[in-house]
Amino acid sequence: MEVRVRFAPSPTGFLHVGGARTALFGWLFARKAKGKFVLRIEDTDTERSSKESEDSIIEDLKWCKLDWDEGPDVGGPYGPYRQTERIEKGIYDIYVRELIDNGSAYYALYDEGNAKEIVKKFNSHDEANDHRLNGRSVTVNFKIPAGKTYFHDIAKGDMEFDNSTFEDMVIVKSNGFPTYNFAVVVDDHLMKISHVVRGEDHLTNTPKQIMMYKSLGWELPEFMHIPLILGPDRTPLSKRHGATSVNYFRSYGIINVAFINYLSLLGWSVNEEVFNPLEKIESFDLYSLSNKPAVFDYKKIEWINGQHMRKMSVEELIDNFKAWASLQNPSALKWFDDFDYSKAVFDICRQKVNTLKVLGEFARPFFEEIPADEESKEILKGEEVEKFLLSFKDKIQSLDDWSAENVEKLLRDISLNNLSRKELFQILRIALLGQKVTPGLFESIYVLGKKRVVERIEKI
Repeated sequence: MEVRVRFAPSPTGFLHVGGARTALFGWLFARKAKGKFVLRIEDTDTERSSKESEDSIIEDLKWCKLDWDEGPDVGGPYGPYRQTERIEKGIYDIYVRELIDNGSAYYALYDEGNAKEIVKKFNSHDEANDHRLNGRSVTVNFKIPAGKTYFHDIAKGDMEFDNSTFEDMVIVKSNGFPTYNFAVVVDDHLMKISHVVRGEDHLTNTPKQIMMYKSLGWELPEFMHIPLILGPDRTPLSKRHGATSVNYFRSYGIINVAFINYLSLLGWSVNEEVFNPLEKIESFDLYSLSNKPAVFDYKKIEWINGQHMRKMSVEELIDNFKAWASLQNPSALKWFDDFDYSKAVFDICRQKVNTLKVLGEFARPFFEEIPADEESKEILKGEEVEKFLLSFKDKIQSLDDWSAENVEKLLRDISLNNLSRKELFQILRIALLGQKVTPGLFESIYVLGKKRVVERIEKI
């Protein structure tokens, strides 16, 4: 049997980190099995779905380096891959009729004054059409069978549900659109999905879907319900805990490899913390994922991001920064005219930061002269400070062998009455870079170069 895994988001907003983790685990499983990864857009909620959301989700998945073998943008043998397009083709109608004809579903006519009260149940397709033509509200409802529903879940083991806990459910709304539980069964069957990997918030939907599989005489896929990602208070991760969308972490300056690295740690047990999951496909085991909920740690994802920033080559870091800046800070793209200088700047700036956003803040003073704030300006005032800066400028100009080591030696030899070395170094940071917090001072002066250092001191 070919492994076929689908990721089926609803385009009603940004891609959630939980959805991205589900897609990542499904993708890793499909790739290890040499199977197929399918993207399906479940857009039957026409009031909330939008093309903008679909485009955003697709872009975020691509940013996560997850590709698909079949989908709305690449096609495939079991398309279309948008549910609204499948509705237009009448794909669901065939199976609605089959369920009604075999007694597993029925038409429900609702009271004109009470949209929730069923006044008649019937199986006639012609009668249903007549009522619709007369403006009456008619749905198709699935009849919950007696007994119990059993299935094996890869994560949770053997599951048992008493069918009496469920009520008959609408599978086709009065507007003719299929509901989620029905459409997903038809689509997964027709697309030959072998493994349904999704969040455990769908667990109670699964017995309903299995009832429909059985009513249509179809073989079940394997199911896996991944534990939800929790916030620090151990409730499902939501906006009250902080930002939860992939789009946010992209804009915040998290690098894609670090992002999927962190997501993979939320359930996948590996013997290291900092790695590229796409390079560890062969060691991934869907059947060994943790069944315990994972708590999302905003500080940890930043730490992992910082590790990747320092681990990668400076050229690769700059490529990631440029991609981020093109959307978040386009003015920074002009910093790379002198690439050797840019490389030196970014190499020292990355040592103390954990996001591309803060990297940009650290790097900016090397390319643009940043005016100091009012508090910092006060620090530069006074005769003693002026003497120190003039002395420093003279010593820098007379330094023949320009190296970080010689700059450090020069600075450590400088002293001034009434000012500690810490105060002197802070004065230099403000004078040269306009900020109190900078990369290492010796390295910063060396990278700036003698000419820039002298020019900046002279402008004070």
